[in-house]
Amino acid sequence: MEASLHIQTARRAGKTILQNAYYTTPFKVANVTEDKSKQALRLMLMTSSPGILDGDVYDMKIGVAANCKLELQTQSFQRLFTMKAGASQTFEVRLEEGASFLYLPHPTVPHETSDFVAKNKIYLSAGCSLIWGEVLTCGRKLNGEEFKFTRYHNITEVFLSNKLVIKENLLLRPSFVDVSAIGQLEGYTHQASLIYINETAAVSTIVSELTDLLSTYKEIEFGVSALPVNGVIVRLLGYKGEQLHSIQKQIAAYLTTINDLKIQKDTEAGVYAS
Repeated sequence: MEASLHIQTARRAGKTILQNAYYTTPFKVANVTEDKSKQALRLMLMTSSPGILDGDVYDMKIGVAANCKLELQTQSFQRLFTMKAGASQTFEVRLEEGASFLYLPHPTVPHETSDFVAKNKIYLSAGCSLIWGEVLTCGRKLNGEEFKFTRYHNITEVFLSNKLVIKENLLLRPSFVDVSAIGQLEGYTHQASLIYINETAAVSTIVSELTDLLSTYKEIEFGVSALPVNGVIVRLLGYKGEQLHSIQKQIAAYLTTINDLKIQKDTEAGVYAS
């Protein structure tokens, strides 16, 4: 099945609104913004399909207008079903100047012999803020399908002013490379990553505080590193998809809070100065 999803936001009266939404089966989009007085728009990406099936080709495009804030949520775990030919997905995100985008989808669960390739391209303009995450599980443990999938390949490219600044290339082919080997997952069954970019972020402080936060969790390994641009990347290893997804959401909440506080302080400073 070929399916498309196109979303475009706009700014009206200081708030982010959904200007256009085009989607084909099995996609649906729901506005789940609870506090209508807030600037951010929260949308939930839903699907009538139980997961991605053999032969599926998904094309997704998100446009966030200048000074808009969009948070895109997912409905449930993304299942990759048994395949012969494979499936693919392209996801393009374009942020205009001063825009903000947050996307932390539920964990992906690759079933036995699933073969999936995803290509993500994210284009940032000046003054943008990005929080982008991914959680990959080993498959259905209780069904004896731990690392029984054929291939999982996820490529994420981030462009700043049309210049490639980050490229993530996650490729797992368990039948070719032992995922438990040294330099691979080394016994862990789930992995996650989170990219944060914001040109006004205090990167050294964020790295230190996230390190302290993640040190309080048990049964995970983690790394927090500064990016080549102003931002950080967080990598997680663990045994439960729900736990890693929950940690990602806590990190996002922390990053959003410190960013909002900085904006408030800058605004107040400007008021006092005038």
